[in-house]
Amino acid sequence: MKENKIGVVTHYFSKAGAATLKLTDGDLKVGDEIRIKGHTSDFKQVVESIQIEHQSVAEAKMGSDIGLKVKERVHEDDVVYKVISD
Repeated sequence: MKENKIGVVTHYFSKAGAATLKLTDGDLKVGDEIRIKGHTSDFKQVVESIQIEHQSVAEAKMGSDIGLKVKERVHEDDVVYKVISD
C-alpha cells in the first residue's frame, strides 16, 4: 500500500465537520481512500462526497479547491494523501 500526496487542508469548519482542500498534486474522486496527516491529526477515511462551489461532484481535478466532510478535526496545512492499494 502506498500513499501519494494530493493536497493540503486550507480551512476547517468545526460546526459542519468539513474541510476545504487545495488539490496541488493529484485528482480525487468519491470512493477514494485518503489519509490526512498533520501535527495532531493522522487518520484515514473514504471520500463520501466532494463539493466544488457548493455543488456535489463525483471527482475533482488537480488545481481544484474542494469541500470535503471529514470524520475528525483537521488543521490548516495538514497534508492530504491518496491511499493506493497494491
